[in-house]
Amino acid sequence: MTAANPAPSRAPRILALACLAALAVGAALVLLLQFLPPTDRISVLDRTISEYALSTNKWIFDIAVLLIAIGSAVLFAAHVLMRALPVRSAAVLLGALWTVSLLVIVAFPKTDWSVGPSLGGTVHRYSSVVGFVCLPVGLLLAARRIFPDSPRWRWAARVLAIVSLAWFGLILGAVGYMLAGGGPWWRTIPLGLVERLLAATELLALATLAVPLLRSNSGRVTQVT
Repeated sequence: MTAANPAPSRAPRILALACLAALAVGAALVLLLQFLPPTDRISVLDRTISEYALSTNKWIFDIAVLLIAIGSAVLFAAHVLMRALPVRSAAVLLGALWTVSLLVIVAFPKTDWSVGPSLGGTVHRYSSVVGFVCLPVGLLLAARRIFPDSPRWRWAARVLAIVSLAWFGLILGAVGYMLAGGGPWWRTIPLGLVERLLAATELLALATLAVPLLRSNSGRVTQVT
């Protein structure tokens, strides 16, 4: 007599695909802003991504960031529910801080220097720093548990996280150069380009969280005689 074990839930794979779609659409919307007026006049070399939020296209920027925040939260939550990550762990805490930082960035646009400094702009700046640091560090801490049997993917996640931190290190280096007597840090490096490369690398690193969910044994039926 032959019996079949119940097929595992397809939910992990569906969640992973939905999260990857959210990340991809969010990234595509940010890219689209560079081709839509009036944001098409923003320099990708010198102006940060958050500059888009100071234009009439702010709603597109907000949707993009919110999609990335939702995709991030669901990916980390999925690994907690699948017991790959303990809910009380540094990796989950850092992932939560990354997600919250994105929400804060939407709520508090960057400083419009044509008007002058603002409290909201200061909150935005520090939230950006928190997010840029917390995500790669969280992934470095989570990689071993998320990829216990996939050394190549574990290596890929770690390399992307380290490269992300290296991009952020360029910004810190420019700040240090200014403090040592050099020119303005935002002019020492092509800040807009560095931030975009940093954001792209972090999104790729974040996307690796979907791999174990996509590789789950969904729909596999085992025959027992």
